[in-house]
Amino acid sequence: MMKKTMLNLCLMMATLAVQAADYSKYYTQLPTGVRPVEPVDIPDNTISLADMGAVGDGVTLCTDAFAKAIDRLAEKGGGRLVVPQGVWLTGPIGLKSNTELHLDKNAIVYFSPDKRLYFGQDKRQSRVLPCIFAEKCTNIAITGEGIIDGNGQQWRPVKRGKMSDVEWKAYLDMGGQVSEKGDLWYPWQMKSGYPDIANSPQRQEGMRNDLVRLTDCKNVLVEGVTLQNSPRFHLHPCYCENVIIDGVTVRAPWNVQNADGIDLSDCHRVLVVNATVNVGDDGICLKSGKPRKNSISGCEDILVQHCTVYHAHGGFVLGSETVAGMRSIVARNCRFAGTDVGLRFKSGAGRGGKTERMYISDIVMTDIKDEAVVFQCDYVNRPAGNDNAQAQQTLEFLPDFQDIHISNVVCRGCRTAIKASGMEGQKCVHDIELANCTIVYDKQGAEIDGQTAQLKLDNVRLLKNECKE
Repeated sequence: MMKKTMLNLCLMMATLAVQAADYSKYYTQLPTGVRPVEPVDIPDNTISLADMGAVGDGVTLCTDAFAKAIDRLAEKGGGRLVVPQGVWLTGPIGLKSNTELHLDKNAIVYFSPDKRLYFGQDKRQSRVLPCIFAEKCTNIAITGEGIIDGNGQQWRPVKRGKMSDVEWKAYLDMGGQVSEKGDLWYPWQMKSGYPDIANSPQRQEGMRNDLVRLTDCKNVLVEGVTLQNSPRFHLHPCYCENVIIDGVTVRAPWNVQNADGIDLSDCHRVLVVNATVNVGDDGICLKSGKPRKNSISGCEDILVQHCTVYHAHGGFVLGSETVAGMRSIVARNCRFAGTDVGLRFKSGAGRGGKTERMYISDIVMTDIKDEAVVFQCDYVNRPAGNDNAQAQQTLEFLPDFQDIHISNVVCRGCRTAIKASGMEGQKCVHDIELANCTIVYDKQGAEIDGQTAQLKLDNVRLLKNECKE
């Protein structure tokens, strides 16, 4: 009885913490207007996953128990599903409105390698269900100190050139199929014995989906949890409004395909704070595709602050899709240590849109592999095994990087300090200011194509690292 009373007390305190959180402190002294987020309110009902017949032994499949618990909460108007200590093997988890998935510190939600579990009702779908998903929901929360593991090695191809001999052998020991060139491994016909769900390794690779994908949702909180080893992107809100991402850790091997950390696609009113990202693709990334009927479009009123990115293709990234635009964006007081690129702006013909009122400041970087700041307008998406993909030949949806203000950046160590190029005959990179920055580079200072890119540098010091000669 005492143990149950203490559990209820802890759960009640957690509920109060979620509802009483004050995010207004992050919205002080902003350089442009950004509409603030509002706290997410979850009803005060609680169910433990263990009470639904689930067993956290890493062997018993708990998919039905998750669904049963979420349905039970929905009948009560919502509440918190507590995942206690244990390893909880499961298929996809679908959240509903007014629901919080709360992981205790020693809880690991581990997604099954059985790919058949991830089909929805339509077996012909181009992608399988995300590991955790919600659609058209209001008041969604994923909280706690536990780990959500996507078991991504069962889905992702890997490139031989990014693997050590030891790592490559470990993949071969899992089974799989190596391409004719010997440069790519696919998780196909694995020794685990679980059947494949497509007629070729390439088609199956294209079906993999995100670890957490929330679509057309309003009032979202993701707080404290560790998201790791996703089949594709880790945390991917799409067409969502009022999103709070606070204190999450996102991690994956540095050399895996498309393992983006936090991707915001066409989201309005978003706060990303205190995040730690260490992944195999872009770190914190904003995307915007073509407008959809009955969905919000573009990225707008977004604040990114106090975040750390270790390995990633880019620390803070726009693109490659920016079609519906990026407006009222602030990224400040962040640190990047070991990313391929620091501030990365990438797009291309057929993918581009307009940026407005974007302010990036107080960024510190070390050991950046390529550019500290880069503007690229010829980006081409090349899926694994398709290195011959070509840029679109169109004058529709061209990039329009403008009204971007970058200040107080310090970078110690990068190959190129600033690189920028647009498109011949088009105004794609213009009205961009860099002020009060110091960048120590190894090879090249400013590599700016003056014919296609116009950048204003004010008190920007580009210093050659003589120790790298």
